[in-house]
Amino acid sequence: MQIKLAQSDFDTMVDWAKEHLPEESCGLLGGTKDGDVRTVKKVYYLTNIDHTNEHFSMDPKEQLKAIKDMRVNGLTPLGNWHSHPETPARPSQEDIRLAYDSTASYLILSLMDAEHPVLHAFTIVDGTPTKDEIVYEA
Repeated sequence: MQIKLAQSDFDTMVDWAKEHLPEESCGLLGGTKDGDVRTVKKVYYLTNIDHTNEHFSMDPKEQLKAIKDMRVNGLTPLGNWHSHPETPARPSQEDIRLAYDSTASYLILSLMDAEHPVLHAFTIVDGTPTKDEIVYEA
């Protein structure tokens, strides 16, 4: 799987995640699918209602609003993203356990080294994460 993401969206995700430290940040991804290529057209920034640095739960009202926005704008829900303030950009055991949608893309942004943030994408099927390629576009 390949994920296309605008560099400006990556930069905004990093800024959002840094602003909400020490908590994990989270959101949804809307865009298009063409075979094994997913193009992110819009990143949604949602509230982590758990307010912790160890896990996240998205605000249900904000989730619904984002999904409605995707429908209105002809976007397909592609998956979600969240930050790991203190750990690598790979799924935790909890991330894997909660990955109910095997068709979704799960993007994880690590701020372990805040000056050099790392974003990785995964597909998680039957408890097994597979790393996907991210291509940054201008």
